[in-house]
Amino acid sequence: MRLAAYQPDIAPNLGAMIRLSACFGVPLDIIEPCGFPLSIKALKRSAMDYADIADLTRHDSWDSFAKAPRDGRIVLMTTRAEQSLWEFSFQPGDTILMGRESAGVPQDVHDFAQARVKLPMTGQARSLNVAMSAGMAVSEALRQMNKRNMP
Repeated sequence: MRLAAYQPDIAPNLGAMIRLSACFGVPLDIIEPCGFPLSIKALKRSAMDYADIADLTRHDSWDSFAKAPRDGRIVLMTTRAEQSLWEFSFQPGDTILMGRESAGVPQDVHDFAQARVKLPMTGQARSLNVAMSAGMAVSEALRQMNKRNMP
């Protein structure tokens, strides 16, 4: 299981995803360019000391991420998905891809994903914070994996 952040716009949200990565032992791919300078100093400011213990991989572009070897599917979290997080079956090796806070992902990235999943919501709200959504998706994926591995 992996988490990926596509061209994050907001440093504190990436910091929260780094913390999520460190706390749950889920590697994080950061797909650049970011909407802010991504430096060690910026990471330490937004992720506190969690950047030191998280398994982070930086990709300088979508193309380099897309060409990187992986074990499983790319599962895009998107408001445009038909299937809900609660109905989706995660598989070992899946990478949960989170889009940009301001714009999600472009159509070519949307099309590249092998699965598209949404968080069902009620009311008039458009979407949740990207880091909060990532936490919910990672938690559900890990719950499913642990449930399958129980005796």
